[in-house]
Amino acid sequence: MSRLVVVSNRVTLPQKSGDAPAGGLAVALQAALEERGGIWMGWSGKSSGSKEPQPLDMRTHGNITYALTDLTKTDVEEYYHGFANRVLWPICHYRLDLAEYGRKEMAGYFRVNRFFAQRLAPLIKEDDVIWVHDYHLIPLAAELREMGLKNKIGFFLHIPWPPADVLFAMPVHEQIMRGLSQYDLVGFQTEHDLDNFGGGLVREGIGERLEGNKFSTYGRTFKGGYYSIAIETEEFARFAKKAYNNAIVRKARQSVEGRDLIIGVDRLDYSKGITQRIDAFDKFITLNPAYQNKVTYLQITPKSRSEVPEYEQMQRTVAEQAGRVNGSVGTVDWVPIRYVNRSVARPVLAGLYRLARIGLVTPLRDGMNLVAKEYLAAQDPEDPGVLVLSRFAGAARELTGALLVNPYDIEGTAHAIARGLTMSLDERKQRWEKMMEHLKVYDINRWCDDFLKDLASA
Repeated sequence: MSRLVVVSNRVTLPQKSGDAPAGGLAVALQAALEERGGIWMGWSGKSSGSKEPQPLDMRTHGNITYALTDLTKTDVEEYYHGFANRVLWPICHYRLDLAEYGRKEMAGYFRVNRFFAQRLAPLIKEDDVIWVHDYHLIPLAAELREMGLKNKIGFFLHIPWPPADVLFAMPVHEQIMRGLSQYDLVGFQTEHDLDNFGGGLVREGIGERLEGNKFSTYGRTFKGGYYSIAIETEEFARFAKKAYNNAIVRKARQSVEGRDLIIGVDRLDYSKGITQRIDAFDKFITLNPAYQNKVTYLQITPKSRSEVPEYEQMQRTVAEQAGRVNGSVGTVDWVPIRYVNRSVARPVLAGLYRLARIGLVTPLRDGMNLVAKEYLAAQDPEDPGVLVLSRFAGAARELTGALLVNPYDIEGTAHAIARGLTMSLDERKQRWEKMMEHLKVYDINRWCDDFLKDLASA
């Protein structure tokens, strides 16, 4: 069996004894690497002023070698904070208004990808299979091909892929499309993303879509596919059941004092629709005054990319908005919105999911959204909660038992919250069981196996 080489912007190292379990993606990739033997390479998260690269930090655990590289402060600013997160991220989330293109940052993005390739190439054996993850590393295959590597190389995009009208507004769209053409398999979250990709090639006259989801462009033929990322469903369900009795979760349950709990969990990001969600909750209370003092909305939002000005501004905006709603509809003995602006330990989070009557997952645009899947897996089968889900999340194409909403429709989302809180037990169970059966079949291991099987045959 060929050795597997995984490359991602950041690397998930094995958990120390006593730590909470890693997320499903890390578990699946580590299992695949352990089975085949392999390497997981990525940025260490450290930056320095030195222009001379330090040796790779190589760590071996079992059958896996972790290869970590530092970056310079300039690299981090231009490649990560710059082009990746101020151009590719907003464009892939349909936010042309937030994309700030600069030639210096673009050059830094391609330079760091070349640097990754130079560090990775000496580690590669002739029959290794290489799996590259996410928008930070789109040009990596092109750099490896330039060095003469003929290995099978797959790419998976964890975020949405936009339609042609959005993508081709980016000045360097041709270099990005050319970079993707150098892979043997390009994987997306949904069929919609795959169609956007193929449609863009055809519309701009730079390629064609062949039978069997194959594409021909820039002198290469390669395969595309969609692979909806998942979680470790049954393991997370067992974990959540146990976590429900976590000491912090017990305190949270007592503090709710018999009120229905609504939970939202998101990184602090403009794509997550947090401000619209707070408005929808405010509208729900206004339209349903009988729920005053009978419901609590818990929004957990860890800080994200605070070095990027848009995110720093958003942090202030969300905090001010939550404070405004609490001030306008709250009472002496009731704080309607509890806003937590930091990370919460995974056992606590799993227990809170199980406690919540509604999971409010309403991104403006999302590749998949695993919070929706974790919320469902955490539920008590005898008394499951209701998932209120944005139709613009990739997960909406799988989780058909959710209450689907347009997050831009504030009043519509407010009505969905009311419907979820009044839904009968029989309907809740029927909807949940349908989605849970799907998640048991299409779990993270199935996702990993399906991608690698298609890459092997590409």
